[in-house]
Amino acid sequence: MGHSHAHGRHDHGAHAPGGHGPGHGHAHAPADFGRAFAVGIVLNTAFVVVEAVFGLLSGSMALVADAGHNLSDVLGLLIAWGASIAARRPPSSRFTYGLKSSTILAAFANAVLLLVAIGAILIETVRRFVYPVEPQGEVMIWVAGVGILINTATALMFMRGRKHDLNIRGAFLHMAADALVSVGVVIAGIAILLTGEVLIDPFVSLTIVAVIAWGTWGLLKDSVKMSLLAVPDSVDEGEVRGFLAALPGVAAVHDLHIWPMSTTETALTAHLVMPGGHPGDAFLRDAAEELAHHHAIGHITIQVETGGEGCEGRTCA
Repeated sequence: MGHSHAHGRHDHGAHAPGGHGPGHGHAHAPADFGRAFAVGIVLNTAFVVVEAVFGLLSGSMALVADAGHNLSDVLGLLIAWGASIAARRPPSSRFTYGLKSSTILAAFANAVLLLVAIGAILIETVRRFVYPVEPQGEVMIWVAGVGILINTATALMFMRGRKHDLNIRGAFLHMAADALVSVGVVIAGIAILLTGEVLIDPFVSLTIVAVIAWGTWGLLKDSVKMSLLAVPDSVDEGEVRGFLAALPGVAAVHDLHIWPMSTTETALTAHLVMPGGHPGDAFLRDAAEELAHHHAIGHITIQVETGGEGCEGRTCA
């Protein structure tokens, strides 16, 4: 039985013994959102202080609760930023993949923080139904209006990375959710000024909670799947298996594993049974480049078995 490996690395695309493939845009390292994180954290920390102070002075628990929600977002941004920095650390003898998977942990932590924030808003909303409070509508409108601007601006900074990086998507969802909360507070403030009906506030809060919960569930589900090393949604395992099985000289494919190394990078290992003998490095390099280009898999290890003994006791289809 012969052994050969074709390796793919995120920074140089597909690699195989004796050659380098061209760079691939699909399997790249996380984009640097350091400036976005820094600006977002500073702006939102300042807003938390302003919102909490004005909420207490005006008697608006809605503003105080929103300040608490904003504080959870600042913590979420700090976690996501720390993970994005850790993901760029080079591999070591202990962490041979580096700390790339910290981005998956950060996405999960972000989802949990959002759930905590939802719980806090729900508790405050129920209290509002039981013990209605008449807040100062004007203060709610102006302070929440500033919140809309800050949160929307921060969310926009993360918008371009939200589809390719679950960690960045978590940061985007945090800020977009906060902008929605602020919009709800403004609407509630206007409605209270026009009608004097204080129960408008908790009704708007319930709507906001439902919107945030929908986005959070998706983030939580995806981060848990990644933590359990599930095949990423962007990769079709059946297509990959079919591609490998159809390669010239391949009699069977087994031990195929596809898993997320981080929120942006995917790895693959596979055994190819090739009774006709080892096909050469060019074959392995071409297969790795094809997987990188068409399946966004950047870290690839292919083992060639020249005899059928590797399939004993297992399914090799």
